[in-house]
Amino acid sequence: MDAPGEAADMAERVAELLAPFAGDVRTADLLCDGQDPGHIAYHIVAADQTCETLTYGELKRQSERCASALASLGVGAGDRVATLMGKSRELLFVLVGIWRLGAVHVPLFTAFAPPAIALRLHGSGAKVVVCDEEQELKLDASEAIPAETPWQVVTTGAGGRGNVSLASLLSGELPKEKAALRSGNDPLIHIYTSGTTGDPKGVVVPIRALATFRAYGEFGYDLRPDDVFWNAADPGWAYGLYCGILASLTTGTPSVLMEGGFDAARTYDVLARLGVTNFAAAPTVYRSLSSSDVPVPSGLALRCLSSAGEPLTPDINEYAQRAFGLQVHDHYGQTEMGMFINNHHHSSLKRPVKTGSMGHPMPGWCAVVLAEDRDEPAAPGEVGRVAIELSRSPFSFFSGYDGQTEKSAEKFSADDRWYYTGDVGHVDDEGYVFFSSRDDDIIMMAGYRIGPFEIESVVSSHPDVVESAAIAVPDPIRGEVMECYVVLRSGAKGSPELAAELQKWVKTRYAAHAYPRAVHFVDAMPKTPSGKIQRVVLKQRRRAELGLG
Repeated sequence: MDAPGEAADMAERVAELLAPFAGDVRTADLLCDGQDPGHIAYHIVAADQTCETLTYGELKRQSERCASALASLGVGAGDRVATLMGKSRELLFVLVGIWRLGAVHVPLFTAFAPPAIALRLHGSGAKVVVCDEEQELKLDASEAIPAETPWQVVTTGAGGRGNVSLASLLSGELPKEKAALRSGNDPLIHIYTSGTTGDPKGVVVPIRALATFRAYGEFGYDLRPDDVFWNAADPGWAYGLYCGILASLTTGTPSVLMEGGFDAARTYDVLARLGVTNFAAAPTVYRSLSSSDVPVPSGLALRCLSSAGEPLTPDINEYAQRAFGLQVHDHYGQTEMGMFINNHHHSSLKRPVKTGSMGHPMPGWCAVVLAEDRDEPAAPGEVGRVAIELSRSPFSFFSGYDGQTEKSAEKFSADDRWYYTGDVGHVDDEGYVFFSSRDDDIIMMAGYRIGPFEIESVVSSHPDVVESAAIAVPDPIRGEVMECYVVLRSGAKGSPELAAELQKWVKTRYAAHAYPRAVHFVDAMPKTPSGKIQRVVLKQRRRAELGLG
């Protein structure tokens, strides 16, 4: 942003985006009903690469039916409805249907095992969970899931075993539910974020956060009406939900939803065939494309590349420059706040990309680096704590973790002036923000935030394990991978077989994506005098073993 006039224009745009939420709003109008019915909302790519388009008119009709179906189960405004679903047309219908009712969405990542699912369903007080057919078994009675649950299961399958078929609910005549009128402060999403201590923490996202997500779409991505946008992140997590589904629907930008997992050949094919102009993905996706032997198609229409979820290393931009003639713009945010520091694509905000920098604070945000020992801005180049000045950040929406007063208090200064991100960084003399580390040891693997305590809790539940510690280890493809140190009970012996068993233990009891890539058996953990495991010592030890200094 080069001129005072441009700054004033941006301030005016921030005010325009926030204005609708000063009174009551119909969320369905903002996400769907206010768009041209013939306009394309999504290009949906099936596992076999066939593609069909979804218009806003069809999204409105089908989400109305989903809203009526959910209402027939007793769902109303403020009720929690979870989804355990992969990327699909049905997911979009259900999501907009939930919000049409004024209900609250609880996202569940499809790789979660039953204990992780149960924690989120119980914690949110979910009334209904809608799942894909292949996910149904995770919701059956087990050690984690009680035989009698307070939630009703709706499945895309045939139903049975106490579950209700979504197709049967949608069949026949359904009374049309009027889109709910809600306050901007009413809840929209109930999502869980991970930390190093305690269970995952609930973040209740208000409806007014839609202004934040739309602003990021405009300022960060520079989404335009003639774009074809593709955020490849999974909507079971904040970045895919906030900045994929909601950013595209609030801006009305035609977007791509590809069913199934990542594959380099499929990704290149979709980029070429659909003429994708604006692409966002975790650094892992770019690394995987770079390391594949699939040739880059000719004639791609790409104009913007973005990345978030983990630090962007220089090799990714070296690849992007060779493959696409473009730079990947690194963006930074959190589940609690959305995105707020970016290498923006918008022409009025765009600046040269500096290697290693997350960019600059987005309009509507005041993000700074505070000194390590006091709540004052650090000098340029001085490493400190990344924070948000709340009174100067009208897009901020986080008010604390659901039901966790003490954990909430840790995120705010005593005078409520500052929100502490828990991350460490510095600002250079041109205002570029650089990420240094995470204060709380969060592991960022392939774009997913993993709390070490969650993994340690699962590993330590194995009968042969006394205690464990999960750490992040640098990885050339995923950015970071998780490895685990384990102290065994007396009489148990570490072996490759036991290591494999512990990896499977995590896959089946927490999540398929979040297992430790290596297990190290040790006699004792390094600890502080108070008995807290020193993960930093384990990290340093492992880096030395790998020759990383």
